[in-house]
Amino acid sequence: MSKLSYEDKVNLYNDKIKGMSIKSLGPKYGIKYHSVQYLIRLIDKHGFNILRTTKNKSYSSFEKERIINRVLLNNESVMSVSIEEGLSSDGMLCNWVKKYKENGYNIVERKRGRPTMPKVTKKKVNETDREKIKRLEAENLYLKAELEYSKKLRAVVQARKKINNRRKSKCCK
Repeated sequence: MSKLSYEDKVNLYNDKIKGMSIKSLGPKYGIKYHSVQYLIRLIDKHGFNILRTTKNKSYSSFEKERIINRVLLNNESVMSVSIEEGLSSDGMLCNWVKKYKENGYNIVERKRGRPTMPKVTKKKVNETDREKIKRLEAENLYLKAELEYSKKLRAVVQARKKINNRRKSKCCK
């Protein structure tokens, strides 16, 4: 729906109120039937103020998870949840759910900007044995912490999968 300006969206809604069919509105404004239907339902629910966004709204991981859980756990439809939450399109929620399932039922924030280069510790040419031992101990401590973190993360992911599998098996019986 980003193709349409604010005025186009208002005109589209007014044309619908005047009695034009949704099927004829799509070609007139150059968007799909589904998008016209979503836009009309969104304006019906929230009014024209929902269209006055100057920049894209960002959602925290807690908000995303709450919204996704409404679809997955409460078995609400993607369309109705998108409209109630005032999302710009229901495709946004579909993408969130898809990524959520792909990442093992974890919300992963999309990183923006240029990726950082990994920190590489360089060996000094004139390094003494004491400095070398100290550097290796620090590196060893870092690697142990990284290993513990990955173990805990794996355990949490497996626990979530187990819970979701139980829920699915209860629903199917």
